[in-house]
Formats: sequence, C-alpha cells, structure tokens
Amino acid sequence: MRKKQIILVVLVAVVFAMECFYSTKEKMIKTENSNEKVVQKAGFTVGFNEEYKIAGPDTLSWKLLGEIKFLKKQDKVYGEVQFPVINTKLKQTQKKRIVMSGFIVPIDNKSYALSKNVFASCFFCGKSGPETIMGIKFRGGNPKLRTDQYVTLEGTFRYNDSNVDDWIYHIEDAVIVKGK
Repeated sequence: MRKKQIILVVLVAVVFAMECFYSTKEKMIKTENSNEKVVQKAGFTVGFNEEYKIAGPDTLSWKLLGEIKFLKKQDKVYGEVQFPVINTKLKQTQKKRIVMSGFIVPIDNKSYALSKNVFASCFFCGKSGPETIMGIKFRGGNPKLRTDQYVTLEGTFRYNDSNVDDWIYHIEDAVIVKGK
C-alpha cells in the first residue's frame, strides 16, 4: 500500500514539473474580433490555472439561456409587457464569439431561427418560452437548410432586452461548424 502512495506522489510531482517546464513557453495571440491580446499557455494542465485565458468562442447552452427572469413594464404599443432580465453571464457574452447547437426552424422563406426543440415543440406551438429560440443571421447569406436539422453554429452573440418585436437572443455572422 505504501508503494502505491509513493508512486502516486512521484507521478503527480512529475506532471507538475513538466507543467512548469512547458508553461514557460507562452505566446501572445490576437483574438479574432478585438485588439485584446491573450496569453495562450502551453502545458498539460491548461485550464487548471484560471489566470490564463484561452482564445476561442464560448459554448452556450440552452440551460444558461433559460436562466432568465421577466419584468412587467408598460409598452407604448402593446400595453403591459414582460421584458427579459438577462443574467450576468450572458451580459458578459454580449458581442462575443460563441458556439451554440440546436434545431433549425424556418421563420419564413428567407430566414431561420435556432431552437432548443424540434419544430413540433417549438416556441410558436406554445410548448416553450421565447428564451428557447435564437434569431440567426448567417455570414454571406442564408444556406439551404431543412426543418429540424440539428446544427452547431459559431457566431457573435447578441441579446435584446428592450425591443418587444425582436428575439431575445441572436447569433449573428453565423457559420455552420457541424451538421451540414
């Protein structure tokens, strides 16, 4: 039993020694949509040390988008309306690159939305709330997609908490990274 503990301690020490050796190799990279420089650290325990930020889009989940509250306010056109109160995590993601997966729902013959649910259970059919759908604006025009096609998109996230005639969530400059 004692030998196993010693071997485990030596293994952990070797991994951290290798991490220290390789972590001295840092490179500065420029993020795609900003002038902010990010340090990308080489090593075995990337992500273990939170002071370093790894470049790349955040992955959003429908669960996170569903963590929303609504506040009743007066609207000039519609009267009393429930406006979304966006959570702090999503506010930090505003205008940043994200990755999101869901089902394609056609809105009309020119535009699509990304839905948490298939068309039969989508927001329009009364089975879900408005937080379960995102408007999509594709980079370079709309591709030809099928209803209920499951895709993963990468694009710029935008939320709307003031215009009652618009989606709460949007993915703009979107490209399909999986599912086509």
